[in-house]
Amino acid sequence: MKTLFVGLDVHKETIAVAVAEEGRDGEIRSHGTIENTPVHVSKLLKRLLVEGRSLHFCHEAGPCGYGLYRQIVAAGHVCTVAAPSAIPNKPGERVKTDRLDAIKLARLLRAGEVTAVWVPDAPHEAMRDLIRSRADAMEHLKATKRQLLAFLLRQGRMYNGLKHWTRAHFTWLAAQTFEHPAHQIVFQDYVNAVHDGQ
Repeated sequence: MKTLFVGLDVHKETIAVAVAEEGRDGEIRSHGTIENTPVHVSKLLKRLLVEGRSLHFCHEAGPCGYGLYRQIVAAGHVCTVAAPSAIPNKPGERVKTDRLDAIKLARLLRAGEVTAVWVPDAPHEAMRDLIRSRADAMEHLKATKRQLLAFLLRQGRMYNGLKHWTRAHFTWLAAQTFEHPAHQIVFQDYVNAVHDGQ
C-alpha cells in the first residue's frame, strides 16, 4: 500500500496543507489552505483518502494543542507531531510562508527526518494544564506582591517588621489608609489580589 505524506502548518484559524507522494522522486506540492476546524479537517481527510493509499500526517507541536492529532488518529490515520526545535534548516533559507512550511514538513516526513514529540493522552494533557495554571497563578501572586510593595515604597510606607506576608504584616496593611481616593483604590486592588491569590 502506498503512503501519501501530508505536512500541516497549523495556525489558530488556518492550516496550510502540502502532500508528498511516496518515493524519492515523488511529487511534492501544496494542497491549499483550510480553516482550522474539525469539520474542515474531516473534509480534508476524506478528500485525501484514495483507495489503496494510506495517509501519514505531520504537524509541529505548538500552542494549538493536540486536538488535530487526536482527530487524525481517531479517523484511523498516522500522525506525527514534530519537535519544532529539531526541524532542520538549510543554509540561506530565509523565505518563510505557511505554504512553504507545509511543503517542508511533507518532504521531511517522507525522508524520515522528523523528530517526533511524545503526545500526551487527554488526562495527561489536562494534568499539564492544571500544573501550568497553578504555576501561572503563583507567578501572578508574586508579581502582585512586588507591585504592592513598590506602590507602598513610592508612598513612603515601609513595614518595619521582620518579614512580609505574615499575620503581623497583613494587620499593618489593613491599617494603611491614603488621603487621595485614587491611591486608596490602587492599594485596595493590590491587597485584594494578594488575598485572592493566597
